[in-house]
Amino acid sequence: MHLSTSAASPHALAPYGWDESWAAAFASHAGRGLVPGRVVRVDRGQCDVVTPDGTVRADTAFVTPHDPLRVVCTGDWAAVDPDGNPRYVRAYLPRRTAFVRSTSSKRSEGQVLAANVDHAIIAVPLAAELDLGRVERFLALAWESGAQPLVVLTKSDLVPDPVGLSYLVRDVETVAPGAQVLAVSSATGEGVDVLAAVVAGGTSVLLGQSGAGKSSLANALTGEDSMGVRAVRDADGKGRHTTTTRNLLLLPGGGTLIDTPGLRGVGLWDAGAGVGQVFAEVEELAGDCRFQDCAHHAEPGCAVLAAVEDGTLQPRRLESYRKLLRENQRIVAKTDARLRSEIRKDWKRKGAEGRAALAAKRGRVG
Repeated sequence: MHLSTSAASPHALAPYGWDESWAAAFASHAGRGLVPGRVVRVDRGQCDVVTPDGTVRADTAFVTPHDPLRVVCTGDWAAVDPDGNPRYVRAYLPRRTAFVRSTSSKRSEGQVLAANVDHAIIAVPLAAELDLGRVERFLALAWESGAQPLVVLTKSDLVPDPVGLSYLVRDVETVAPGAQVLAVSSATGEGVDVLAAVVAGGTSVLLGQSGAGKSSLANALTGEDSMGVRAVRDADGKGRHTTTTRNLLLLPGGGTLIDTPGLRGVGLWDAGAGVGQVFAEVEELAGDCRFQDCAHHAEPGCAVLAAVEDGTLQPRRLESYRKLLRENQRIVAKTDARLRSEIRKDWKRKGAEGRAALAAKRGRVG
């Protein structure tokens, strides 16, 4: 992953996605004597950054705000000290895209899984029964991130019947409007060349639950054993986490790939637009409802319910849409409440400071 130490130009970062727009965004940092680099791994307050002179270890202490959405993430473009021990990341460039999910904590915080991503590869294993609801959830987050989603049905060699495989692909296509769906086998190589051609030239993030075959797929795309692979139970397709950190890897056909650990939970994070994109047909139908604020439950003149009754819209699809909307509304409400609480605390603090200043002034006058 190291670049040649003889490289002395930011163009040495071209394989990692450096372009004229990033160079323009970095100009002010260059004026301060900092060097550009792409974050390829983050681990406990430190990160590995590929710079024009090679990969360096840098401390993120100067860019560790209270907002978890603004911490340094794999895929970020960073402004790094040219030398020193330790070296520090002094800033990172504004992100073009960011894949964000809600954390499992009770504080309703978001977590950035990958930054500056062009394609979001959603790995869905064919070793177990398809969970279309999970696919829709990943797709909503992917669309919200600004990246182009791509659903990859892994372990296609476990479905030897071509007709059966085509049906599975079609089932996923029905819940993934606007996204390409590919059947791929890392074991046989089926579909790997097609996937490599799709993601060449940009940055992709590989997402999916534990046991989805992400590490095997990463190895197939990079052409080397860049990620360890552990056995998965054939009965249910479940496996242990193989990848423990998010790593950015170079692809031989061009472009980069961010591999991520298996995600046990994928909570929405302010993904209203993403949900709307996944369920585009529902939202299009909703435009014909009699009432603008129709909830599609029992309202008269509901075009969505009418589509369910005549078979145009699957009931499961409507229920999934409702579920994700409710979840997203809850997380947005919690986030707003947290922000309101922080604002109130700030008001109280300023009020206390004002009263203290007034009391001190009165004391001096007396």
